[in-house]
Amino acid sequence: MRLGLNLGYWGAGNDASNLALAQEADQLGYAVVWAAEAYGSDAATVLSWIAAQTTHIDIGSAVFQIPARTPAMTAMTAATLDTLSGGRFRLGLGVSGPQVSEGWHGVRFGSPLGRTREYVEIVRTALRRERVRFDGKHFQLPLPDGPGKALALTVHPVREHIPIYLAAVGPRNLELTGEIADGWLPVFFSPDHAAGQLAQIRAGAEKAGRSLDGFDVVPTVPLVPGDDWKACADSVRAYAALYLGGMGSRDKNFYNQLAVRMGFADEAAEVQEKYLAKDYAGAMAAVPLEFVDATSLLGPKERIAERMTAFAEAGVTTLTVAPSLPEPSQSSAALRTAVEAFELAGVA
Repeated sequence: MRLGLNLGYWGAGNDASNLALAQEADQLGYAVVWAAEAYGSDAATVLSWIAAQTTHIDIGSAVFQIPARTPAMTAMTAATLDTLSGGRFRLGLGVSGPQVSEGWHGVRFGSPLGRTREYVEIVRTALRRERVRFDGKHFQLPLPDGPGKALALTVHPVREHIPIYLAAVGPRNLELTGEIADGWLPVFFSPDHAAGQLAQIRAGAEKAGRSLDGFDVVPTVPLVPGDDWKACADSVRAYAALYLGGMGSRDKNFYNQLAVRMGFADEAAEVQEKYLAKDYAGAMAAVPLEFVDATSLLGPKERIAERMTAFAEAGVTTLTVAPSLPEPSQSSAALRTAVEAFELAGVA
C-alpha cells in the first residue's frame, strides 16, 4: 500500500496552505496528490500549479467531471498535464450528479454508465494518438453529414499509458470500473464493507477478460489525529452530513444510498431529513459515530496504524488521506503522523 493526499476543492481561502501540504507530501514520499472540482475551481489548473512546484509526487484528478468536458478535451488536458509534469498525471473521472450536470453544465444526466463507457473509450483512443472515429449512442465523432474530419492528438504524453480511474459508488458502476478502468476512487470506503464492492469490480474485470493485477484501489479517507478518537470524529461530521444529506436530491443521493447499503438506513434517512430542512447542526449530530470511524483515520498514531492495516487487508493499494483539521499547521503535522503510522503498520 502507498499513501496519497487529497486536497479536495480549491479556492476556499486555503490555496497557499494546500500548496504547502502538497509540497510537504512530496518531501515525505507520498505517491500522489489529488484535486477535486465541482462548480468552483477546476482541477486541471490546480494540478498544473502543483506540478510546477513539486518534484516526485504524482498529480491526479479526483475527479474531472465527465459532463464538463468533451472526451477529446479531456484527452488534450491529460496529455498536456502528463507532459508538463514529466509523466506524473493520473486521470480520475466521474459523472458528477444530476443537479450539477444539468444545473451547472447543461448536460442531461441520463445513461451515466453508457456515457462513461463511451467517454473512456474515446479518451483512450485519443491518448493512443489514433485518429478519433466513434459511432456511439452518446458520442459521434466526427459528426455525421458535416464538415468535420477525424483528427489525431498532436501532443505526445510522456507515458504510453495514462492510468484512468473511475469514481464509482453504485453496484453497476463498480462493475463497469472493473471492466474498463485502471483504478477505483471510492468515497466512504469501509474495510468492513469492502468485500462486496471489490467483488463487483472483480466481476466486471472477469466479464472483460481482464486481470486485476496492478488495479489501484484508492479511497479518500478523512484523517484526524488526536488523543481521543471520538472527539476527533466530530471534525468529520460536517463533511459526512454534507454528502449523506445534501449531495443530490432527496430521491437521488448516491452517498446516502451507499450508507444504506452499509447498514445505516435509519441514520442516513435522519441525516438527510435534517440537512434538507437546513438543520445542519442536527444533521451533523445524526451522523453515526460508527459510520465516521469505519470510513476515517481517527485518534492516536497507534490506532491510525491499526486502521491502516485494516484498509490494506481489505484490498486498498493507495490510501489517500484528507486531513480534516482547522489549521494548516495541524494538517501538516497530520501528514507526518500518517507517515509514522504507516511505517508502524508495516503495510508499505
